[in-house]
Amino acid sequence: MVLQRTKPGARDGAPGAGSESFVGKPIERFEDAGLLCGQAQFMDDLGVRPGTVYAAFVRSPHPHAHLVNIEASAALDVDGVHAVITGEQVAQFTRPFTVGVKAPMKHWSLALDRVRYQGEPVAIVLADTPYIAEDGADLVKVTYQPLPAVVDPLDAILDSAPVLHDEVGSNVVADRHFSYGDPEKAFQEADHQCEIEIEYPRNSVTPIECYGVVAAYNAGDDVYEATSNFQGPFALQPVMALALMVPSNRLRLKSPPASGGSFGTKQGIFPYVVALCVASRIAGRPVKWIEDRLEHLSAATSATNRVTTLKAAYNESGRVVALQWDQIDDCGAYLRAPEPATLYRMHGNMTGAYDIRHLAIRNRNVLTNKTPSGLVRGFGGPQVYFALERLMQTIARRLGREPLELIAENLITADRFPYRTASGGLYDSGNYQAALQALHDAGHVEELKSRRAEARAQGRLYGIGCAAVVEPSISNMGYITTVLTASEREKAGPKGGAVATGTVGVDALGCVSVQVASVPQGQGHRTVLAQVVADVFALQPDQITVTTDLDTGRDAWSVASGNYSSRFSGAVAGTVHLAAVRLRERIAELAAAEFGCPASDILFAAGAVSGAGKSVPFRRIAATSHWAQSTLPQGSNPVLRETAFWSPDCLSPPNAADEINSSACHGFVFDFCGVEICRHTGRMTIDKYVSVHDAGTLLNPACADGQVRGGFSNALGAAAYEHFSYGADGSFQSGTFADYSIPTATEVPNIDIIHVCNPSPVTPLGAKGLGEGNCMSTPVCLANAVADALDVDKVVLPLTPPRVLDLIGTEEPARPAVQQTRPATLQLSRSDFAVSGEGSTLVPASPQEVWDSLLDVEALKAVVPGCKNLAETSPHKFEGKIELGVGVVKGLFDADVRLFDLETPRSLRLAGAANGALGTSGGEAVVTLAEEGTGTRVSYVYGLDLSGKVAAIGGRMIKGATRILIAEFFKRLAIHASSEPGSDGSSATAENSLLKQFSKAVARLLGIFRRNRP
Repeated sequence: MVLQRTKPGARDGAPGAGSESFVGKPIERFEDAGLLCGQAQFMDDLGVRPGTVYAAFVRSPHPHAHLVNIEASAALDVDGVHAVITGEQVAQFTRPFTVGVKAPMKHWSLALDRVRYQGEPVAIVLADTPYIAEDGADLVKVTYQPLPAVVDPLDAILDSAPVLHDEVGSNVVADRHFSYGDPEKAFQEADHQCEIEIEYPRNSVTPIECYGVVAAYNAGDDVYEATSNFQGPFALQPVMALALMVPSNRLRLKSPPASGGSFGTKQGIFPYVVALCVASRIAGRPVKWIEDRLEHLSAATSATNRVTTLKAAYNESGRVVALQWDQIDDCGAYLRAPEPATLYRMHGNMTGAYDIRHLAIRNRNVLTNKTPSGLVRGFGGPQVYFALERLMQTIARRLGREPLELIAENLITADRFPYRTASGGLYDSGNYQAALQALHDAGHVEELKSRRAEARAQGRLYGIGCAAVVEPSISNMGYITTVLTASEREKAGPKGGAVATGTVGVDALGCVSVQVASVPQGQGHRTVLAQVVADVFALQPDQITVTTDLDTGRDAWSVASGNYSSRFSGAVAGTVHLAAVRLRERIAELAAAEFGCPASDILFAAGAVSGAGKSVPFRRIAATSHWAQSTLPQGSNPVLRETAFWSPDCLSPPNAADEINSSACHGFVFDFCGVEICRHTGRMTIDKYVSVHDAGTLLNPACADGQVRGGFSNALGAAAYEHFSYGADGSFQSGTFADYSIPTATEVPNIDIIHVCNPSPVTPLGAKGLGEGNCMSTPVCLANAVADALDVDKVVLPLTPPRVLDLIGTEEPARPAVQQTRPATLQLSRSDFAVSGEGSTLVPASPQEVWDSLLDVEALKAVVPGCKNLAETSPHKFEGKIELGVGVVKGLFDADVRLFDLETPRSLRLAGAANGALGTSGGEAVVTLAEEGTGTRVSYVYGLDLSGKVAAIGGRMIKGATRILIAEFFKRLAIHASSEPGSDGSSATAENSLLKQFSKAVARLLGIFRRNRP
């Protein structure tokens, strides 16, 4: 790694500046010891008050349906269940959430009359333990009237689409047009035009720790108190207070000391905070809830999927002169705060790193029957840059040029900074050409070109990709209001700025403590802030204690507080620096009075304060205000702590022309990579990946590199693995890691990181953010490399092997169609079942004996896995209850089965359905019996359609579980048909044999695990 940086100015102008500086050094993280030793306190580690009950949510199995009735009597009969709370009860104490647009949609924390996405909560069960609560939730019977659903945003905007909110009357809840410069004229006069269409998929960076809330209502003070791993922005605290219909100072939010990741997703916890606060009020007890993985994937939040049409006007030289954007953001079932943030955070950056003066934009926010979207790492950036950088590569291909050359010619030049974009963004500093030169100087460009030429000469598929990205940080709180017209903004009042807070104090022994409202999720806040403050006071970093858990009833905070949009290094650390400098200046005044010299002569160095030939330990002079107030200079106040508030002057509300500087700082990222693709499997292998970053002053290079590598890992998932899958009916189908794939450490390659430094003139320390850059640059960089390798114009994420094989166009070896090889008697009525399969088993009994077992209700009851009861309601029609478990889902289902087309004892068909709190299924099967040797060959085919929670666990797990269940059924059938009850070869004996075999297999697996574990 090549590291270039300037010396930080943390102590510029400080009394006695010149001591050892820790800012800019890669010291080890203070957080790691507690994390590695298991001593860090996460949400579920916190103790709860006596009497706390546990919550489980009852969720809709339908993507769109009228909510007809909720029957909770069976759940309330369970020992340990205290209450079942419905939306109607919650609505007595709340109102719908505030919406960021003027559309009159109503979003409650629990559904009232209609559900609009699968997994939407409709009731809360409170019980003594989380397990009893879950059992109770399974017994709540909800009656729904299903409605047509829409999942594609292009379908949702059609007049014929089902409307999610009748009061809105349309699924398009915001539609705005913007024009900057003279784009129409620029397109008319340009030599060429190029247009591309991009569909950026939904994804979510899944944290290792899911949501968690402990909520309590204090009736005496009419105060709600909620501890959660909510990330911020704390602009959502007023949203929660308004929903709870209490003054904002009566909603106290707390966060735990540690959080197991967030990457933006934990801002989406706020509806659960509101629901559980009300649940606590109704129950008269504190309530605790910890989300499971299936809930998180299916119902927490995700990034918007976006459909973009991007058009460019460019000259023969390749110079782009104008852009025309048409963006459609799929926000899911509700436009949930802080949306439409994803569509507007990049509004000042829509021309990227390029000097383009003419710009037209159309932005539409659309609703579909999916989980409401929210902030996911880099929110808005991946969607924008995927389109923009794919466009630049497409133009280069049309002109027969290398994309790297075309990009270099269109970049903003260093002499233009600070640079004002066409839409109002103010790029504070930069030298993009120097970043590219650093890439060339390291030899990476020629190296990858040589590797590509060598691979192609050997007939291998090898491509080079690149991407230039401006990384915004410290979001302007007013950018979201760009969705409103100028007149609407005037009525609502101006919004802008990004206030950060930091408190630095000294205690009675002169020890220094820091408190911030930033709510970290693993970034290293304690370490970096200790470095910053240690430099100010000339102490060692390990002498500084940093507190990062937040309590809105105790700590200094603002609506901009929280850990998002890479605001920590620039805003939070800078504000702490300001607070520490102010405190140091006041301590210097104390020392000057004691030493009898001007405050400007006071020197802080090596843990001591000196002046006029005198020196005392820092701790003694810092503790003076605690112990000897009478010795303070006349007229001065005790020097105990300083709290600083800071907001960049450059962050104003949008003006009448809709120009907005949507972020305070603008870093730069340039990614360059080489990938090779196996033409037989479609697997993409990253041969080399280089990422150049200009994030201004680096406060801790090791933490900075960790952020880059983390962002790259997240982006690799979005580029090649992660995909939220929905059925055409809106059913969610990727609720486990079996179907929602994410990269692990073994799939993430090492990358080369190069830092260049152009300090920001905006922030106190010259730092810019870099925590989101690769989430924006890596997906399109890899896509560009694949497009180059395969010589194609369009690629679609994620770049899974099947999709890449489709791009290669290689025909797979012809396989005989199963339908053509099956006997006619084994054909299903249709071929489009969600889950299908076939198999056979040899039963050591005659066909007639097997046939008799299939038609005997007592025999079926014995051999159907999980069967609780079964009755024949009419000839060849059966009804019963079956308990089934698939992965993390287990529940009781009402089942009915009908047998028909019986040909004794040769074949039969069956059709059936199962309904339960966890979902529904329906399907059919064909079974044939043929004599084989001394036994009977039983062959079968089956097809199933699924919905609800069962479907959500994903196709891979369902298919595997279905195969196992059906195979188990026929194994039991074989045992039953070939055994005589009461004999030595009884069915119980045979079944015990199967269990023994299974136990041995498990033991073997455990042995393998023990031998191979670290």
